[in-house]
Amino acid sequence: MEVRFPGDERPPAWKIVFLQYVIALAFLGLLIGYWRLQVGRHRYFAEQAERNRIRNLPVIAPRGRILDREGRLLADNFPAFSVLLMRETAATLSPARTAAIARGLGLDPAELQALVDRTAKLPSFQPIVLKQGATMDDIAFVESHRTEYPELDLIQVQQRLYPKRAIAAAMLGYVGEVSEEDIAKAGSPYRPGDVVGKSGIEKEYNSILMGRDGMRRVVVNSRGQEMGELTTVNAHPGNDLRLTIDLDLQMAAEASLGDRPGAVVALDPRTGEVLAMVSHPTFDPNEFAHHIDPAEWQQLMTDPLHPLMNKSIQAQLAPGSVFKIFTAAAALETGTIQPDFSIHCPGFVTIYGHTFHDWVWEKHRGHGAVDLRRAIAQSCDIYFYTLGKMLGIDKIAYFAKHLGLGARTGIDLPGEASGLIPTPEWVERVFKHRWWPGETISVAIGQGAVSVTPIQLAYGIGGIVMDGAFQRPHLTFPNQLAALGADPPEKNDRAFPLSANTLEALTGGMYAVVNDGGTGAGARCPGIEIAGKTGTAQVVSSELQQSAKGKREFASNAWFVGYAPFDHPEIVVTALVMQGEHSAVAAPVARDVIKVYMDKKAGRNNAAPQMQVKLEPKAAPAGIVPLEQNGKTP
Repeated sequence: MEVRFPGDERPPAWKIVFLQYVIALAFLGLLIGYWRLQVGRHRYFAEQAERNRIRNLPVIAPRGRILDREGRLLADNFPAFSVLLMRETAATLSPARTAAIARGLGLDPAELQALVDRTAKLPSFQPIVLKQGATMDDIAFVESHRTEYPELDLIQVQQRLYPKRAIAAAMLGYVGEVSEEDIAKAGSPYRPGDVVGKSGIEKEYNSILMGRDGMRRVVVNSRGQEMGELTTVNAHPGNDLRLTIDLDLQMAAEASLGDRPGAVVALDPRTGEVLAMVSHPTFDPNEFAHHIDPAEWQQLMTDPLHPLMNKSIQAQLAPGSVFKIFTAAAALETGTIQPDFSIHCPGFVTIYGHTFHDWVWEKHRGHGAVDLRRAIAQSCDIYFYTLGKMLGIDKIAYFAKHLGLGARTGIDLPGEASGLIPTPEWVERVFKHRWWPGETISVAIGQGAVSVTPIQLAYGIGGIVMDGAFQRPHLTFPNQLAALGADPPEKNDRAFPLSANTLEALTGGMYAVVNDGGTGAGARCPGIEIAGKTGTAQVVSSELQQSAKGKREFASNAWFVGYAPFDHPEIVVTALVMQGEHSAVAAPVARDVIKVYMDKKAGRNNAAPQMQVKLEPKAAPAGIVPLEQNGKTP
């Protein structure tokens, strides 16, 4: 009997062979893997290692400053931080990881994921700005999660700052992140996260104000911390831009208009330089320098008074009795009347079977005997109703257009509105019916379908008092633009001279408006000869206005256009007080601006009034000190 001891047991031969093959295959797999790592994909992994060691960080160029004509700051920059997404690793971000980053930075997870998806096809070396104007909490989150989120980094930037906050906001505009549409345009120089001008001067001259970014190549460790610097390509700051705006006049206009909705435009009719431009209600452009709160944006967009609209160039409204100057110019230049042409005003007149009332009819009286000078001074509707019937719409429209209304002035701001001077051709094209002669009567006093912008009235009246020399309004100095290598706006100066008799009659009437018992006595200022024209324009029919008495949205708009000095005009001011009801509220606004101008010219250093605007902005960044026809009145 064979005895087997435990040590004598041997495995079957096939198992040994099988094990040998398994071991051989394993070693072969390891050899192949090592070959792929060391030889086949050597360049790929070398690049990955280099990217883990060397990181390209953009150096953001600060935007150029915006200054007033005397060099005082209107827009500046201050140091801040932005959070970057380094795209070498961002392509591997999972939705859960993206959501965690969004929570840490106080961002909307869906918006952040959409940003990651949109930029997936961009070059991997190009970082993406996740958040501008990072808070201290954001900075702490990034620094304390370097190991967990090495794809996040911080860069120092120059964030836009408007020291005067709401002052001139509509004119200056605001900045924001470049849109996808702008990035997608052929030849676009923009990258995701770039800050560009979105409105106003910031948008119009973005190419001048925006600098050229640089780049830093730095050495980082495995936690993404910067260990050293290799090379730096310096950023080129944007160019400063000096405007024609005078901050003293701007402050005076802002303060005089106050918290009432409306607009003020002051310009030099000799050159077209805009000296002040106000639009109320206003907003704080600092809120747009970083990511504006969606609720605040919604409030701005739904406000019925449209705070984001620059009413100086975009509000298209009936000019009311200011238009009588243009009607009078048409009547004098065509020989329809002479300056001594007079009528009797009983307070009403019947034309084409319809009775039209004067604005004084509510007091059950008329103006009596009036010639052109008194008709302008007292803003007699009956006189201009009569001129409207005598002239016809074609003559009125011809002179209104050639005197600056119903077309863009060409000011160097985006979004200027054209207004409207109605014609028979326009009515046929839009309403598919012929022009009714009765419509001309309303047009003659600046009602009906007539609409203008405040800048047009300043441009038009300025051209008239300058003997038909119309200078294109502008906010920048052409020689400055030329020095910066930029093309100045297209020159749009033109001449439409009026006869000496016409000019004398029109300016004499506007002088009487302010200084000889006229409707603009509120613009009178001791020591300064101011002339101008008042206007109160209905926004609804007289019947609706009476039935809805007390409703502010149906109140008439108040206008005044004044200039000074009377003999040699140097400044023209248009004041619009929306829902002001009577032109008497607009005249003092223009007077205040003109007074500051004349005081400065005379060397009287009276401080401009401080602005009082209802605005509830957020706190400033840390370390920053925010610097129709019846019942109309003239």
